[in-house]
Amino acid sequence: MSILNVLLRPDKLLVAVDTLAQDAQTGQQSQGAKLLLIPQHNLVLACRGSAQFFLRIYELCLQASFRADFTMEQLMAELGLVIDKVWPAYVEAADRAGIPRSDLHTELVLGGWSPQNDRMMATAYAKDASGRGAVVQLLEGGLASPGEPLRGRPDSFEAAAVVEASRLQAVYLNDRSGRTVAGGRLLVAKLSDGLATVEDLGAL
Repeated sequence: MSILNVLLRPDKLLVAVDTLAQDAQTGQQSQGAKLLLIPQHNLVLACRGSAQFFLRIYELCLQASFRADFTMEQLMAELGLVIDKVWPAYVEAADRAGIPRSDLHTELVLGGWSPQNDRMMATAYAKDASGRGAVVQLLEGGLASPGEPLRGRPDSFEAAAVVEASRLQAVYLNDRSGRTVAGGRLLVAKLSDGLATVEDLGAL
């Protein structure tokens, strides 16, 4: 399971993820980008959980972003329904691959600059194999997944603080899992009005 951190202010959005990816069938590890930009609308989509599901949702978001009437508010409102619609095909493919349904879960964050609201906005989505609909949460502030190792720590946009928090989370996840499930590099997307950057802050 990965790291997914979000820091949100009206004028600024930061999203941090690790890059460790693992093939669910073979266990082979690789590096994957768990955040991807939709730059023409100053948006970022990031994930924790299934990379294949994330890439499918990103593909659909990217297609939607080319519509003449596209707005981020409409995409945020629709994305929970899209996740629910795509999920059964993912579960079916996982069943064919012999992946336990208990391992099927995803957390997604869609965020960026809202021209309608003149501020940064972000929404979190969660889905698992319980049969329930996607959980949708409009973020008012930050989000830390996992949050347990960061209890009592103040939020900070400073690079050193983001790296330290992510390393604490990686240690926590790996210790709890008994194997390496978080690691690789730390990728950070920073968005403000008219600007989106992605930085590699180093190894976790």
